[in-house]
Amino acid sequence: MNIINGNVTSPKGFKAAGNAVGIKKNKNDGNAGPFESKKDMAVIVSEKPCTAAGCFTTNVVKAAPVLWDMKAVGNKITGIVANSGNANACTGHQGLEDTEATAEKLASLTGIKAENILVCSTGVIGVNLPMDIISKGVESTYSLIGEGYDKGLSAAEAIMTTDTRSKTAAVTVDIGGKTVTIGGMAKGSGMINPNMATMLCFITTDCAVSKSLLDKALKSCVRDSFNMICVDGDMSTNDTVLCIANGMAENTEITEENADFDKFSKALYYVTKKLAIDCADDGEGATKLIEANVKGAADEEQARKIALSVVSSNLLKAAIFGEDANWGRVLCAMGYSGAEFDPMAVTIEFRSEKGIIKLMDNGTPIVFDEEKAAEILLEHNIFIDMYLSEGKGKATAWGCDLTYDYVKINGDYRS
Repeated sequence: MNIINGNVTSPKGFKAAGNAVGIKKNKNDGNAGPFESKKDMAVIVSEKPCTAAGCFTTNVVKAAPVLWDMKAVGNKITGIVANSGNANACTGHQGLEDTEATAEKLASLTGIKAENILVCSTGVIGVNLPMDIISKGVESTYSLIGEGYDKGLSAAEAIMTTDTRSKTAAVTVDIGGKTVTIGGMAKGSGMINPNMATMLCFITTDCAVSKSLLDKALKSCVRDSFNMICVDGDMSTNDTVLCIANGMAENTEITEENADFDKFSKALYYVTKKLAIDCADDGEGATKLIEANVKGAADEEQARKIALSVVSSNLLKAAIFGEDANWGRVLCAMGYSGAEFDPMAVTIEFRSEKGIIKLMDNGTPIVFDEEKAAEILLEHNIFIDMYLSEGKGKATAWGCDLTYDYVKINGDYRS
């Protein structure tokens, strides 16, 4: 596998564009909002119909485009259209009609049916889409589509809401003597909670792979990436991860779980993991990325519970922001995770580029050097390592600190 500087336009046969069509409020119009990017519509199209797979929010309240995509992902897909600034969530039957109308608009431009188009939205909840702007926006954005890195980057910028930067990733991998490329883009900064978040992720690949194995690979990758991040504990109505594969790499189609499937899955996991960490690192108002590692749990599921509980603890997140080595908050979060373990056999360490400091050793608190701890916590990337003595289960989760700016951003999100 080779990591490349790319995005959704990197695989063969994919074109994209991002555009400012007028959905978002202009910060200079007297109605200041949180949006940094004025771009608010993205379109991705494939030269050939794609096999598709998707993972969606587990929130009972699902946005209209999520309901559309959950059905459409079973069809051959030729395009994706996404808007930011308006989530089209909690918008009743009108929201469903607007989603279909959006798909029909892109379908009319590409010469296919609406059922072959996926639709996503992100932004403010409870407001109907401005369909006059949406319709014209799909057309104007489609007119801009093209190949190349810049086109893919523009699309990534167009789905940002409170994100401070775009998020992209791409890799190549040799499968059956053919170079297969996987490219992705994502948005996500707030309402980030395990089992996905207020995030959108679009992954394109020119790999030839069956529908069933694309589904299996994507679900496995999402489980260990997007389902292992937390910014604030809120689960969105719009979470969507889509992967579309057009087969233009001309590799022998992957139809069984063999070495080719393993290589494809590992490459796909790199893309989802990188994008997931980027979302956690760009948490609203965040100044630090937290990685929680658990080893020695009874099994993987127990380890996952502990790791997620730690990165989800608001008390711990606040302590990390304050650069306070409050390891007691780690042990506390471990304790209410729902996992079974012996607290008297737990070892906890904090580390960063400045070193490692042990805070608890087999259930016994360590008198540690506060100055060294403070120096370690000054860094951006903070690692919390937890060692148990229950078995071989291990897991990693990612989160960020909790800052004053998080409250400021969400206090005036609709303003």
